Amino acid sequence: MSNDGVDLNRRHILTVATSLASAVGVGALAYPFLASMKPSERARAEGAPVEIAIGKLEPGELVKVVWRGQPVGVIRRTPEMLERMKQGTTQLLDPESGEAQQPVYAANEFRSRKPEYMVLSLTCTHLGCSPSFRPEVAPEDLGPDWKGGFYCPCHGSRFDFAGRVYRNVPAPLNLKVPPHRFVGEDAVIVGEDEEIS
Repeated sequence: MSNDGVDLNRRHILTVATSLASAVGVGALAYPFLASMKPSERARAEGAPVEIAIGKLEPGELVKVVWRGQPVGVIRRTPEMLERMKQGTTQLLDPESGEAQQPVYAANEFRSRKPEYMVLSLTCTHLGCSPSFRPEVAPEDLGPDWKGGFYCPCHGSRFDFAGRVYRNVPAPLNLKVPPHRFVGEDAVIVGEDEEIS
């Protein structure tokens, strides 16, 4: 075959132009598809970390927030609460928190970074109800063995001040400890971790 009368430069320019136009077309079609896979602004906001002011939290007090659509609480535990947690651990289903319901830095006796503060997901591990904070000792409705903690009114599950579940209740696991970090002495950020060095 002879290439007489064929302008090779023009053919090359048309080939390059067609390739570029095709690439732009594929990009124009792919961008909306890929962009639709990103989470919405609302979804990103709901999953964003939440800062909780704890500087004015009184001993024995609980503050609640919503993080990722779930209730989370921070308790400022008193020395008496910490002492009561050490008593009666034989009544707990998982006193050592062997089931991974907390970050590594909270895998300790108090299930927290700082013993004074407890950060807990307030969603019962049975069917997802929200346990009530019941700090009083031996109230009439919970009996003489109650040392304080969390009580789930839906099905009667009981948890201590570290969110550890008692034996013979419907909840199978301790309450979860969400990832968190402290910012100075006045705030905790739930949903954010930091590396422990």
